[in-house]
Amino acid sequence: MAGPVQVAVTGASGYIALHVIAELLDAGYAVRGTLRDMSRGEAIRAALSRQTETSNLSFTQCDLMSDDGWDAAFAGCEYVHHVASPVPIVEPKDHDDLIIPARDGALRALGAASRAGVKRVVMTSSVAAIGYGHNGKEDFTEADWSNVVPEIGAYAASKTIAERAAWDFIRDLPDTGMDSGTDTGAMELVTSNPSFVIGPLIDPDGSASIELVRKLLAREVPGSPKFGVSLVDVRDVATAHVTAMTAPQAAGNRYICSTEFRWMAQLAEQLNNDFGPRGYPVSTRVLPNFVVRLVGLFDAAVGRIVPDLGQRKNYINHAIRKDLNWQTREMDLTVRETGESLLALKVV
Repeated sequence: MAGPVQVAVTGASGYIALHVIAELLDAGYAVRGTLRDMSRGEAIRAALSRQTETSNLSFTQCDLMSDDGWDAAFAGCEYVHHVASPVPIVEPKDHDDLIIPARDGALRALGAASRAGVKRVVMTSSVAAIGYGHNGKEDFTEADWSNVVPEIGAYAASKTIAERAAWDFIRDLPDTGMDSGTDTGAMELVTSNPSFVIGPLIDPDGSASIELVRKLLAREVPGSPKFGVSLVDVRDVATAHVTAMTAPQAAGNRYICSTEFRWMAQLAEQLNNDFGPRGYPVSTRVLPNFVVRLVGLFDAAVGRIVPDLGQRKNYINHAIRKDLNWQTREMDLTVRETGESLLALKVV
């Protein structure tokens, strides 16, 4: 009797990847997660065991910057979720520190998946590959691509370059079928382009995207700049990944995963209402733009948001809702459960 379908997930210790793994295991798949450091395997299994049954979970070693281990990681897999990509908390001095591993890692993963006969790869990209470098434009769809200029920062550049390289790779694959205009049998690609991801942590190591909520709860910021982000729940991103893995209509598409836009001051106000009475008051002060610009001269992380002060970006999610029947959680609940998770895991 055939066993469960084997699926590989790269960067298995990551914030999004852990939720993708949990969703796959819940759905009955066997999961092989790649790790750069195999010593983390047991801690990750223990964390996932609090969410789901992990008997069908295994780990193998791979590094975005090395050719070693990729073929073995994907052997026997029908599907691959390529989630691994560097996500910095602070801007690196050299943008290549992010761009090279993101691009080369994506190409290593796709090359190994193709050699292994994988049916489809779902790759985690970002709205950072869609909505940056557009000089005040507000509304974005999957047809948009970020303009890679120094001002967009290393992360947006890395995501844009890596995703473009992935689509180029797929376009260059040989046509393995008949010239019939139907399915050729060539490996398929889908990209998930989430906005700012928040939601409960599975492992306390966390994620750079969680830093916004963590800093507010920990009172590490004196107030909120006039800065906003489009938010999405990490669990909804994981659901999108798993649905896109097998949905016939998803092949060859990019999908914006974004729920709604909120100003940082709105997040601070909700967190203060939810957690202030429990001993975690959050500053609801709104910082004047000139103060943020001044701080940005000395703090690179703050300096990155200066061009976006007062600006709103709307990432239109019609395609994913139509093609994948994507349903999302209510964002007030997501914000609250993010805070609860940070406190429960003693991250704050």
